Amino acid sequence: MIQFLIEILLRISEFSLIALGLSLVYGLVKFPNVAHVQYAMLGAYLMFFFIHAGLPPVAALVLSSLSIGVFAAVVHKLVFSRLLRTGPAITMIGSLAIAMIIGAVILGVAGSFPYVPQAGQQSTVTIAGVFLSAAQTYKIGTTVCVIVLFWMFWTRTRLGRSMRALSSNPVLADASGLNASRTVLLVAFASGVLAGLGGCLLGMSSGAYSNMGNDLLLPVFAAAILGGLGNPLGAVLGAAFIALVETIVTNVDFGWLVGQDMAFIPLPYLGTTSFLILLLALLFRPYGLFDKEVRRV
Repeated sequence: MIQFLIEILLRISEFSLIALGLSLVYGLVKFPNVAHVQYAMLGAYLMFFFIHAGLPPVAALVLSSLSIGVFAAVVHKLVFSRLLRTGPAITMIGSLAIAMIIGAVILGVAGSFPYVPQAGQQSTVTIAGVFLSAAQTYKIGTTVCVIVLFWMFWTRTRLGRSMRALSSNPVLADASGLNASRTVLLVAFASGVLAGLGGCLLGMSSGAYSNMGNDLLLPVFAAAILGGLGNPLGAVLGAAFIALVETIVTNVDFGWLVGQDMAFIPLPYLGTTSFLILLLALLFRPYGLFDKEVRRV
């Protein structure tokens, strides 16, 4: 049972922060930023670059996350803020172009060979008889701390309330004295930091590779949609639900169904599970399980 719970926590920590950032920025700008998952990949590569430059791993993680935040804010200011004048569909296509450019640059600069953590960083710890690498333990602990801190910020601070007000009614919030453009830029920065941090945490245990963004695309968007796009904390709950389903599916013995002693779904089919959840969510709950917004028909 402990092994099962830890596997769920590990899966949640792999993409919940990225889904949180995606849903956070969607709440204000109302378009799905496809390039967001590439920010995570870029953050992982930057972390390894700073580590190879001689920085300690924690310092490399922080600097990389902040750098991705600045990058996301600059891209939003120079590209997305202009494309949004033409509508969310055009802006989403623009984000796809940004994603492809980032992927091409990473492939051209870093190559297709993955960057992996050094063997000396993979010490193990034991929790209730379950062995975890130090990186995995750090990944779970950091994810939990960031989510708790974000919840406190989102619900207890004036800036968090301002962001929620701007997300619910941009016109009224702007008329009430909130600086909408500055708030959106700050949210773009925060979403980039979350994406970069999520990518760094994933890179610490799994390494960085050129296809990381594509592998994150389905589970991240499925979690954000399931939680209700624009509901950041709902995205975390969506990530938890997807992690639970994926862990159950990959641990269930289907041997009785195919006439064998043992038969398990291979790990590469995890993406299929995320795709199925995403499809069902779009069919039956297109606004997410935790969306409470009233819409006029």
